[in-house]
Amino acid sequence: MHSKLPRLLGVLGAGQMGAGIAQLAAMKGLDVILCDMHSAAVERSIAATNRSLSKMVSKQQLTQEQADSAFSRIRRVTDMQVLGQADFVVEAINECETSKKAAFLLLDRIMKPEAMLASNTSSISITRLAAVTRQPHRVIGMHYMNPVVTMKLVELIRGIATSEETFNTAQELAQFLGKETCISQDRPGFIVNRVLMPMINEAFYTLMEGVGSAEDIDRGMKLGTNQPMGPLQLADFIGLDTCLSIMRVLHSGTGDSKYRPCPLLVQYVDAGWLGNKVYKGVFDYPKPAC
Repeated sequence: MHSKLPRLLGVLGAGQMGAGIAQLAAMKGLDVILCDMHSAAVERSIAATNRSLSKMVSKQQLTQEQADSAFSRIRRVTDMQVLGQADFVVEAINECETSKKAAFLLLDRIMKPEAMLASNTSSISITRLAAVTRQPHRVIGMHYMNPVVTMKLVELIRGIATSEETFNTAQELAQFLGKETCISQDRPGFIVNRVLMPMINEAFYTLMEGVGSAEDIDRGMKLGTNQPMGPLQLADFIGLDTCLSIMRVLHSGTGDSKYRPCPLLVQYVDAGWLGNKVYKGVFDYPKPAC
């Protein structure tokens, strides 16, 4: 293994994104510590990883032996101190700057001086997150796309202090995991969500104003612009709370009224209709059998 690649990868946050990052790294042969302070989240990640690996075996994308080997390489813990063993940690908790800064403060005390820290944030300033640590040059943004295992892109975001060594290591890790990268400046929403979220937000305005039904809006965008998924279904898949958080970052970070979150999106989040992960958003989703 190349010397720049981490021997042991840490992932903080066992939600959809964190579990996906851990699974992908384990499938590629890395040993992984997946940490979440909520034991229920750890349990859900076990079930989700099992389902994902089983599906890949059934599609003959992996052998059962490869799936079992990948599963065994993920060590699941609820104690953050264990992440001190990792050479590289990816933070993948909820899209909230206050929460991420608190996590970075803790990780800064726990991690080895030579270890590097990446955030999977989809919109929050890497410079601001790095500034709470003692080594901001060792911090970078690594924004994975959902679902992590199948989507080809990782968006790399340099903070103002990010070193060339940290950038090169993150890029090499992304490539080792089979991803292509795009490189963004540290601006609100970066590249992907700066373009994507206003489209999703506008789809909510279109729905709120009765221009079309949810089904017709999504059908129009899928068939009319050759997108694999309509913007409202995609929003459900991303998580409506995440979409709203990103729109608020764009709105406050730019001061531009064109990024004002749609009131209907706000209302759905207030109602707890967060999308696929809670089986209800713009659309309803069946609960898994197990």
